[in-house]
Amino acid sequence: MSALVSIGLVALAGILVGGAYTMWKTTKAAAVVLGVLALLAAGGAVAWYLSL
Repeated sequence: MSALVSIGLVALAGILVGGAYTMWKTTKAAAVVLGVLALLAAGGAVAWYLSL
């Protein structure tokens, strides 16, 4: 069950990275915000996985 949370956070990070990549040419500020959120999601996934 706990591994599913890590997988979900990695998937969320991937979606956010894709959004940041897509928005980079139009609105750089929003892309940076999405990139930061992606890093937080990826860090949370790693932290959650290591706490198992």
